[in-house]
Parts: sequence; C-alpha cells; structure tokens
Amino acid sequence: MKNVVITTAVAAVALLLTACGPSQPQSQGTPEPASSSSSPSAPATSQAPSSTPPSSSSAPSPAGPARCKAANLTASEDSSGGGAAGSIYSQLILTNSGAEPCLLRGFPGVSLTADATGAPIGAPAKQDGSSPVADVLLAPGQAGAAEMRYTQAANYSDCNVTPAAGYRIYPPEDTASLFLAESRSACSNDAIELLTIGAFHVR
Repeated sequence: MKNVVITTAVAAVALLLTACGPSQPQSQGTPEPASSSSSPSAPATSQAPSSTPPSSSSAPSPAGPARCKAANLTASEDSSGGGAAGSIYSQLILTNSGAEPCLLRGFPGVSLTADATGAPIGAPAKQDGSSPVADVLLAPGQAGAAEMRYTQAANYSDCNVTPAAGYRIYPPEDTASLFLAESRSACSNDAIELLTIGAFHVR
C-alpha cells in the first residue's frame, strides 16, 4: 500500500514539473510584401496607322476659264436697233482682246460719265430682269453683247441735265472699268434712271 502511494506521488510531481516548463513559442508566418503603388504601369500600345488610301473624290477639279476682265476687253456699241418713244436701243459689245479664252456671265455695270477718267453721273443702269443669264465663253477675238436702252433726258421735267461724254462700263464681277465714248445728256439727280441693261449673250 505504501508503494502505491509513493508511486502516485512521484507521478503527480512529474506532471506538475511538465506543466510549469517553458512553453514553445508560436511560429509566426512571414508576411507578404505589400504591392507598391508606385510600380510602373504597362506601356500603352500605339494605334497602327490606317492603311486606307485617301479618297480620289477629294482631288480638286480642273479650273475652268477665267472671268473676262476689263484689261483684256474692248468696248463698242451697235446702235442699229433704232429708237422709239424717246428711247434709243442698242447693243453694248465687249470683245475678248486677250490671248486666252474668258467667260462673261451676268450683267455689266454701266453709267454715264463726263469723261474717260471722270466719276459716273446720275443713276447707274437698271438691270433688265427679263434677260436670261448664261455663260458666254469668248475665244480671243470673239464678242458678247448685252441689250441696252437709253432714255432721253429731255423726257423728264425734273432732270438736272448734265453733258456726258460716254459710258463707264464694268464687266461682270470686275472692279476695273472701260470707257466707251458716246455723247449723251445725263441727269445728275440719282432718282432718274436713264439706262437699262440686259445680261450678256453670244453675239
């Protein structure tokens, strides 16, 4: 019985010593490194250039003949149309005196003037709206004509009569002019329209 008690006591002491011994440290895993926000991003891929050729429809069309200009024109008048009711009917003629074809289109500007370098007198010619507008292509030496009517200044009692030496003529879309000598009476007041002009046509 005494041996059993001793054995039991020895076992208890051994268990106590084991419980009071140093404990084993817990193993700590190595933490994963944090991903750096400053790491360079992948380079952007550049877009390949288009291999589609330019459309041929964008090619400029060949230029047509240039407009007729005063520098390459000569002016004349055909008054064989006669007159009626105090008016004189004639054709204003512009001839291509240049070396290249040119285009007349539309109405000329026409006024009575005191001389070749003088200012216009009175109102400019009124355009005849019944006259059709068309392209008139003039080869060198060819001419285009426009119907013109001059009304006698004496027909107007309120006309301030002023002598005119002829006509100042501006070809369509030109700022330079021609002078055509023709003695006329003009009205200096702009309210009176003595001239009417049509669009150019082939002569």
